[in-house]
Amino acid sequence: MENSLSNGHRFRRIPRQSVAVHPNMDPLLDENLEQWPHLNELVQCYRTDWIKDESKYGHYESSSPSSFQNQIFEGPDTELETEMHLSRARQTKMEDITDDDIPSTSGRQFLGTPFPESYPSKVLKHFGQSPLPAYEPAFDWENEHSMIFGQRIPAAHIMRGLKISVKVLSLSFQAGLVEPFYGTICLYSRERREKLSEDFFFHILPAEMQDVQVASESRGIFFLDAPSASVCLLIQLEKPATEEGGATPSVYSRKEPVHLTEREKQKLQVWSRIMPYRESFAWAIIPLFDNSISATSGGCASPNCPVASTASISGSSSHEVALEPIAKIMLEDKLAHSSGGSVVVEISNLNKVKESYTEDSLQDPKRKVHKPVKGVLRLEIDKLQAGQADLENISESGSVTNDSVDLGDRPTDSTLIKSLSNGADGPHNSKVKLNFHDEKGTPRNGTNPLGNLDFHANDFQAFDFRTTTRNEPFLQLFHCVYVYPLTVSLSRKRNLFIRVELRKDDADIRKQPLEAIFPREPGASLQKWAHTQVAVGARVASYHDEVKVFLPAIWTPQHHLLFTFFHIDLQTKLEAPKPVLIGYASLPLATHAQLRSDICLPIMRELVPHYLQDTNKELLDYLEEGKNVFKLRLRLCSSLYPVNERVRDFFLEYDRHTLRTSAPWGSELLEAINSLKNVDSTALLQFLQPILNMLLHLIANGGETLQVAAFRAMVNILTRVQQESVDDNERNRFLVQYVDYAFDDFGGHQPPVYPGLCTVWGSLARSKAKGYRVGPVYDDVLAMAWFFLELIVKSMALEQTRLLYNTLPLGEDVPPMQLKEGVFRCIMQLYDCLLTEVHERCKKGLSLAKRLNSSLAYFCYDLLSVIEPRQVFELVSLYLDKFSGVCQSVLHDCKLTFLQIICDHDLFVEMPGRDPSDRNYLSSVLIQEIFLTWDHDDLSMRAKAARILVVLLCKHEFDARYQKQEDKLYIAQLYFPLIGQILDEMPVFYNLNATEKREVVICILQIVRNLDDASLVKAWQQSIARTRLFFKLMEESLILFEHKKPAESMLMGCSSRNALGDGPVSPKYSDRLSPAINNYLSEASRHEPQGGTPENGYLWNRVNSQLSSPSQPYSLREALAQAQSSRVGASAQALRESLHPILRQKLELWEENLSAAVSLQVLEISDKFSMAAAAHNIATDYGKLDCITTLFMSFFSQNQSLAFWEALLPVFFRVFELHGATLMARENDRFLKQAAFHLLRLAIFRNDNIRKRAVIGLKILVRSSFYHFMHTARLRVMLTITLSELMSDVQVTQMKSDGMLEESGEARRLRKSLEEMADDHRSPNLLRECGLPENALISIPERFAENRWSWSDVKSLSESLLMALDACLEHALLASLMSTDRYAAAESFYKLAMAFAPVPDLHIMWLLHLCDAHQEMQSWAEAAQCAVAVAGVVMQALVSRNDGVWSRDHVASLHKICPMVSSDITSEASAAEVEGYGASKLTVDSAVKYLQLANKLFSQAELHHFCASIVELVIPVYKSRRVYGQLAKCHTLLTSIYESILEQESSPIPFTDATYYRVGFYGDRFGRLDRKEYIYREPRDVRLGDIMEKLSHIYESRMDGNHTLHIIPDSRQVRGDELQPGVCYLQITAVDPVMEDEDLGSRRERIFSLTAGGSMRARVFDRFLFDTPFTKNGKTQGGLEDQWKHRTVLQTEGSFPALVNRLLVIKSESLEFSPVENAIGMIETRTAALRNELEEPRSSEGDQLPRLQSLQRILQGSVAVQVNSGVLSVCTAFLSGEPATRLRSQELQQLIAALLEFMAVCKRAIRVHFRLIGEEDQDFHSQLVNGFQSLTAELSHYIPAILSEL
Repeated sequence: MENSLSNGHRFRRIPRQSVAVHPNMDPLLDENLEQWPHLNELVQCYRTDWIKDESKYGHYESSSPSSFQNQIFEGPDTELETEMHLSRARQTKMEDITDDDIPSTSGRQFLGTPFPESYPSKVLKHFGQSPLPAYEPAFDWENEHSMIFGQRIPAAHIMRGLKISVKVLSLSFQAGLVEPFYGTICLYSRERREKLSEDFFFHILPAEMQDVQVASESRGIFFLDAPSASVCLLIQLEKPATEEGGATPSVYSRKEPVHLTEREKQKLQVWSRIMPYRESFAWAIIPLFDNSISATSGGCASPNCPVASTASISGSSSHEVALEPIAKIMLEDKLAHSSGGSVVVEISNLNKVKESYTEDSLQDPKRKVHKPVKGVLRLEIDKLQAGQADLENISESGSVTNDSVDLGDRPTDSTLIKSLSNGADGPHNSKVKLNFHDEKGTPRNGTNPLGNLDFHANDFQAFDFRTTTRNEPFLQLFHCVYVYPLTVSLSRKRNLFIRVELRKDDADIRKQPLEAIFPREPGASLQKWAHTQVAVGARVASYHDEVKVFLPAIWTPQHHLLFTFFHIDLQTKLEAPKPVLIGYASLPLATHAQLRSDICLPIMRELVPHYLQDTNKELLDYLEEGKNVFKLRLRLCSSLYPVNERVRDFFLEYDRHTLRTSAPWGSELLEAINSLKNVDSTALLQFLQPILNMLLHLIANGGETLQVAAFRAMVNILTRVQQESVDDNERNRFLVQYVDYAFDDFGGHQPPVYPGLCTVWGSLARSKAKGYRVGPVYDDVLAMAWFFLELIVKSMALEQTRLLYNTLPLGEDVPPMQLKEGVFRCIMQLYDCLLTEVHERCKKGLSLAKRLNSSLAYFCYDLLSVIEPRQVFELVSLYLDKFSGVCQSVLHDCKLTFLQIICDHDLFVEMPGRDPSDRNYLSSVLIQEIFLTWDHDDLSMRAKAARILVVLLCKHEFDARYQKQEDKLYIAQLYFPLIGQILDEMPVFYNLNATEKREVVICILQIVRNLDDASLVKAWQQSIARTRLFFKLMEESLILFEHKKPAESMLMGCSSRNALGDGPVSPKYSDRLSPAINNYLSEASRHEPQGGTPENGYLWNRVNSQLSSPSQPYSLREALAQAQSSRVGASAQALRESLHPILRQKLELWEENLSAAVSLQVLEISDKFSMAAAAHNIATDYGKLDCITTLFMSFFSQNQSLAFWEALLPVFFRVFELHGATLMARENDRFLKQAAFHLLRLAIFRNDNIRKRAVIGLKILVRSSFYHFMHTARLRVMLTITLSELMSDVQVTQMKSDGMLEESGEARRLRKSLEEMADDHRSPNLLRECGLPENALISIPERFAENRWSWSDVKSLSESLLMALDACLEHALLASLMSTDRYAAAESFYKLAMAFAPVPDLHIMWLLHLCDAHQEMQSWAEAAQCAVAVAGVVMQALVSRNDGVWSRDHVASLHKICPMVSSDITSEASAAEVEGYGASKLTVDSAVKYLQLANKLFSQAELHHFCASIVELVIPVYKSRRVYGQLAKCHTLLTSIYESILEQESSPIPFTDATYYRVGFYGDRFGRLDRKEYIYREPRDVRLGDIMEKLSHIYESRMDGNHTLHIIPDSRQVRGDELQPGVCYLQITAVDPVMEDEDLGSRRERIFSLTAGGSMRARVFDRFLFDTPFTKNGKTQGGLEDQWKHRTVLQTEGSFPALVNRLLVIKSESLEFSPVENAIGMIETRTAALRNELEEPRSSEGDQLPRLQSLQRILQGSVAVQVNSGVLSVCTAFLSGEPATRLRSQELQQLIAALLEFMAVCKRAIRVHFRLIGEEDQDFHSQLVNGFQSLTAELSHYIPAILSEL
């Protein structure tokens, strides 16, 4: 691990820049300073370099986090992936046009490749992005660092405010520039009517006098606290004093003629060369800021723009009027919006000086207006960046801190320099122009690490006079006095000027004055004197000069200023004019230097030696009778000479003490120290640094009394500074400046300060601890503890560096310093006392305690960088002992803050343990305490602890030093014990709220991610329960970070139909915007282009026109504030809605990535676990592997990203490869069922990538099934069950435009998936696309010998699932017809029952639905069959289980009743034992229940013969259970059943249980019924008309406008070519059931009841016939001789009674009978009927009545006179005339034989009738006899033999 400060240079030297101090001032200071230690101290203080501790505030370089990709979370019906590809294509097109408009994610690219490609190859072993960076994508260490309580942030140590540079470009006059002009510029306050800065001198020479017109290249640089309307530039111009009789200054202001004449030019040029003295010429005041403009301007174009809102005021006339303007502003377009450009100001309102003026009178409204000068002065004004003096201020982050000159956040800045005047201060006819130009290369913002480096060597930094009055420490050495001669009042007019000089004494008049006067020419050395302007012809001479005089370091009373007054004659004679001496004035500095008011002096005619002394005053001769005629003003500016007397006293006593010139006990010094308390705050602050240095000297090496006094004084001073300076920070910036920069422990020339400081403070603390009174100072010490602690550490660090610096090899770190035992003990005691204070004051709830706590934490933090860490650990453990365990909230909060600060140390990761064998002591303490805190009652503590952990882990994660894999592993191992603690006490974790849980879980996942496998496996080796808890945590993490779409379908396992719900429905996990998201979104909002939505933000651009309105702000803070203020914050959903769309999109991008990262991380862990379990080296339940199965169930049941599904499949394959046997075992049925369900669910997704993977997943299950079960029966059961469950969730139909239903997309996709499952050709490609080897399915797993994969089995499995899908689909499509078309409804239930037959539960369920449907239709026989089928399913399962009650024979007898009950017994039912389903429900009792139901229904259908068989099946149950009562009931029931059968059979009217009809469908509107025939079984009372009406009612509703329904009236065969398009036909025919042994070729007519008795089997029919008569001669109706007969026999798909009311006709045969066969058949039928009646045995002879009745009925139809036309008509048709000749002889004989037999049977029947009748039937009998005789007679005509036969 690399150390951050590897170069060994801990401290950085920062050279001091002097402001406005002339380099040649040194000689004045270099007098013997050794005699004046305080001066030495002061000069040292201002001159030595600053020493800055580079590591104090932490050093952090973060690696760049990886960018977010768009995650794709698909729903069943979404195709986001395709949309993304399209939008990406659109994006690339746009990028061709514009490169940089892509909305970024926290400044990074927005659309990217999916995860795997974006990762470097060495990290590919991870499945996804690291979860922690995904959670904290905008981690900002500085920000987190600054939020710690008692935050300490580096203070900037430069002057605040602005810097303005002024450069004179040119001066031009209409008259022409022919003589030199001189001038001064200074800052001037109109409000206070005083100068704010010293003068900047410039001069402009005419072209003839030099090559370049601009003589002065230098700029004046002025400092300003803050923009203000009253601040202006005061410009004063001078020219050579005017020659008497020469050209007067009025030539520059006259109107005509414009130009100077040649003669005037010449005169001026010659005169200006010989005249060295100048006179005042003109002045102007330029306001730099004017508030009136800010009102009309549109605000600043950019924070750095010095001419802020120029763009908006360019040339609009209304503005000009409003400003009374003298400002015409000309802009170049490009600069209207530029930043950092300078302003060129053209000043044309130069006021000519006509008479004497003073600066005060400039603003006098009564002042006469001078003539304006016809000329223009051009200046270039610029606002500067942080200058060279401010270099240090550029903070570590590389940008200027807010204390610097860059005032981007100050609203006042927007009016800088703009408005040059508002008309009140200058004549109305003057003008000012502004031009702008951009300085190329000027940095556009404050990030230039060296500030603005275009300073020139000759730039003049004007001294800011307010430096001397500000409440700020002096940081520069300046020591001078400014002299302002104001007026001289004489009795006569003179041309007067004054010479100013500084003299050391007044002894020798001829002695040269000191070289102490600042020169006006740049670069010149110090002058001996300076001259003022000439006041021409004035009785009262006024001056505007400023003379800057440097002072000697040590003043004597003799130092004085001498003024010499001269008159000069302004006429040219033979030589240049000579000045004439008029008099002198002197001013001793010691008495007057501090005065700020005007001073008046008399003028002496001449000097005498020692003229300062009072004794010589009477020797002097004064002008004007000794009146004080000379008025002047002084301004002392010194950082060496304190104006405050007490400070001077202290300095003096300090000198005496240091030089040992005072009494040794130093009582005067003590007094001086004590009196420092009373110094006024300004003086105290100005000399703060030297005073502190001197007090520290005394503390370091004074006696005990002095030490204590100095310490107390220091505490007092610090407290005052903290309280009195305007500074909100807890650490006052001046004090921070002192500690961080100025304090250098006396440059190493003396022993370090810290031992003395610790001793003094320690003894004070111990006195307090012992209970002595220590006064209020003690509390102050505690309040200022931070300062002393930081001083102590810096002192130690400086000692460490100085001791070791020279001996260290280059590039090595300074080793930690071992503190001496005594000093360390002292520090320990002090620390202990302070801890006690924290502890006690915390309990009282004092805020001081928390501040002191932070200071102590920072103390340890700092010491860790300096001294041996184990010594610091002593202090830390002392702290933890004081605050052990879970303490009350305030104390606990302190403890957390303490740890938070210490653990933020740069080298935290590399810290040792307390013993050499231990690992990191701090990390173990931290883990312990954080875990303790989660168990704390105070909720805010828990949140804080969780946050600390996240921030720390983020800090490590992004730390550029720790990016190697082994570093990450080391860090993960440091934190790994935390996971152990959580597992040991899980309730602690469960008690946290959701946000905290997320923070904890993210940390756990991050730690586990970076762990090596060996360490991770250790977590799973302790116990099964602990391993289970670990995976409980993983499950929690999936739930906590589940990505829920706001309104997902039920299918996604989330029933959030209502968008605003909470609880499980709440849309995302950023409900209350978790701590991490705030950073991310504010980062995101910062990076967005300001001012409207970006052009290519097509995502929201066109959604809503109001999105970029001001009501939808960009910045997150505003957005949230707005959301909360409008009370929207109540629900997470509403809060999201209130975000700006760009932010909402960021939020979603963040959530998606986080969710994906967490899921992929958990998947990775489960993969590792599965491998470890395969090696059997962990503790888990190997029987169930519940850790894996529960996780997989979580994976499947949640909404996952596409990246996740892609990664899941290989893991799924590996898990089944390694643990197939366990996972397929019955114990894991629940898991298997869930897996199957979710794979089928995914198989209906529209996204092909997901659907393909689902198909492969199903194949993996099939493969495991082959190898671990040898067959797929059990899996088929699983899949059938899950398909059934899925169908109830999925919408399988959708509405077509015509209102009809059709198959939905989901159903189509599911069908496609199920087909692909069995597609062996596509399989290898699919596997390859899903990242598996092509032979994955057919390869043989380990431990198996042969390949068990079988495509045919897979196909049959696929087909059975498709059948179930089709059944469900058909059922759904019929939804609207269910109530009308009962036949179709029953059929769809039947199909469902068949499709789900592999699962007994489902099979039974649908059969029972079908049973209910039949009962509603009163189809009792069909309902009974359903009940029998259900009983059959149960019975089969019981027999296959060898239940003992029933055997195979019983099942076979059930099969006879209901052929659907299979007679083979299989083990399928046992395979169906799945959670929630299975054979366990199939009991004997349930079978009996359904048999009884069947019995009831059959008896309702009057099919008693079935009832008997069923009751016989119930009897064995009661026998085996010996329930004799029930047995008795059963036998009673049987008796009644058999009696009912007897009754049916003996009834004279044959019993029919139903009527049957053939229905044919022809027409495309019938759908799949088209061209098909069905046999319908209807109740026995339904006639042909009824069923016609019923069916036409059903099918008419299906016709649309283009189709009509038509019923074919006859039963002949329908030919396709006869059907008309647009017509649908129904053909309905009554049919007769055919007995099993019936001869269908018989020509007899069928009389149903005459067939052999109605036995039980006679009631089961699967063949039906109907006869259709026809003629072959084309006539529709013919006589008997032409009437042919067509017999059609139909076979159905099953037998009636069936489970449904109609069965499909599968086979149709037909026979034809000729007319004669018809005739013979008719006669034979009647014969058979009579014979049947005669031969039928009767049960008891006495019961003759029924027989007589039936006999009478038949005889009456055969021989009665009126009906015997039937036999006669046969004779007339076939035996007479032409037909008889057409018959073949065989047919003729058959006909005659039939007639003869018929007559013989009739004769016999009449005899029997006679035997049976009584008296009342005699007449009827005689009628029968007559009829028979007449018939015989008729027949004898055709068959003569009949007479002999009868």
